[in-house]
Amino acid sequence: MYTIIVYDVEQDRVAKVCKYLRRYLHWVQNSAFEGEITEAQLERLKLGLKKLIDPDCDSIYIYRLPQKKYLQKEVIGRQKSSLEQILD
Repeated sequence: MYTIIVYDVEQDRVAKVCKYLRRYLHWVQNSAFEGEITEAQLERLKLGLKKLIDPDCDSIYIYRLPQKKYLQKEVIGRQKSSLEQILD
């Protein structure tokens, strides 16, 4: 499934969350990741994130689509990271 994750965490946890998400998804912008991921990988990712954040003050939004073809994305301005440049 195609997954988009955006997060807002306290400054002292930003680097840890970013580094962790890079293991699963592609960084596209500050606090935003996206990419193809399996259901099992997503469950592991969520468990790991729960260990890194403070649920009383941090938030993570996860958007899931069955496939990337259902995503309509428009970028206005400079695109920070292109998924097409990444080799699988």
